[in-house]
Amino acid sequence: MERVRQFYQFLEARAWDDLAPLLAETVVYEMPQTRERITGRDEYLAFNMNYPGDWHLSVRRVVDGGDQETAVWISATADEQDLDNLAFITFDNRGLITTIVDFWPEAYEPPPGRPQSTTRY
Repeated sequence: MERVRQFYQFLEARAWDDLAPLLAETVVYEMPQTRERITGRDEYLAFNMNYPGDWHLSVRRVVDGGDQETAVWISATADEQDLDNLAFITFDNRGLITTIVDFWPEAYEPPPGRPQSTTRY
């Protein structure tokens, strides 16, 4: 559970150099509400570094599913709008994050300017 808390602390702090070593090189990030997928550590970091607007995250609850999967309830603020988020994070046998699936409250169309590495499914 500490790995997950660190992950969100580094995201919130925009500490990209600290966040990178927690991610597998082939990490996959999915947002089912927008049907978007980002594959790769560098692409995931770039997505967050360039995400528009002012956003903040704080962990409300972590449910540890063992060594392989963890569920996380997040309070998020994006451009002064409060949102709840549920994420599922999986790990490889080295403890690196291999997948992140973020469930946001409602489906929406992604804003313009998403990186080319973002694919729709």
